[in-house]
Amino acid sequence: MPALSLSALRHLPWCVAGFALIASPPALAQGAKASSPPEFARKIEHLKPGEWVWAPEVSPSGPVLIYVDLSRQIALIYRNGVRIAATTISSGKAGHETPTGVFTVLQKDAKHRSSTYNNALMPFQQRLTWDGVALHAGGLPGYPETHGCIHLPYGFARELFAITSLGVTVVVDGDAASHVRTSDNSLLAPFDAKGQANAAGPLHGAEYRWTPQLAPTGPLSIIVSKTDQRIVVVRGGVEIGRSAARIDDDDTGSHVITLTMKNGKQQWVYVGMNGHAEDEAREVDEAVINRVRMPRRFYQLVKAQLRVGSTILVTASRVGAEPLEHLTIMDAVVPQP
Repeated sequence: MPALSLSALRHLPWCVAGFALIASPPALAQGAKASSPPEFARKIEHLKPGEWVWAPEVSPSGPVLIYVDLSRQIALIYRNGVRIAATTISSGKAGHETPTGVFTVLQKDAKHRSSTYNNALMPFQQRLTWDGVALHAGGLPGYPETHGCIHLPYGFARELFAITSLGVTVVVDGDAASHVRTSDNSLLAPFDAKGQANAAGPLHGAEYRWTPQLAPTGPLSIIVSKTDQRIVVVRGGVEIGRSAARIDDDDTGSHVITLTMKNGKQQWVYVGMNGHAEDEAREVDEAVINRVRMPRRFYQLVKAQLRVGSTILVTASRVGAEPLEHLTIMDAVVPQP
């Protein structure tokens, strides 16, 4: 079966259609608003101090979780369990180390001033502890240099402030002194919205796994990984399904579609992004629907859960850190829009 061309990719079926974000250049100035596909976010080790990426359309709704990796001096933002952003940070220096643990946002103040450090301005402050640890915009020299707070690029802090609410979970992990790697580059959140480790694992020879009882309600996100040849279903920030798939597409880009109601009928349409405004509301074409196959029963289970607002991300990014199992799908089916 021939690989999809870039033009054909604009007409992908419901489970492999849709995402058209402009790829940002490797260097992003501090304070600049950035829009980027998740492929760039995979290269977070190469972000320079003050650089960040922001792709909220990847998962437009659902619970937000903030994961701060002190070892690599980065923060990752997940919504509905899917990574939507990555940034460099600066955490507490020696003697003022940022504490690790699971926190919640206790207070938000866009124009906060410190009561401890000479009335210093702390824009877009999100308080984690009552003794002074918070997320906020601040200096980013490329190493830990704060009195315990977590500094973010100004533009990133502003964008993050706009999508969070009181009670959002913040997981702070790692060791800034030893720089031990503590997280992988899967697009899926390593923790759920309660700060508990997500137990997404390999299929162990099974064609699919389906556990909707883990998250009975919430927004549905479907991730199609061309690299892993896997389809993962996330609801309310929790993985509820995973399946082997056959995806005949070697395009390295990412695309997003969303399920809408149009003229009384449900339709999958493209999400228009920066530089791709022409894709806005473009309907998914049935002509290339045979580019993907999945187990028949898994397809039926997923289709029964689809609601208006469900989102599909097709990407070359990973959806797990485990070695890839090569599984043969015995009863494969082509999805119908």
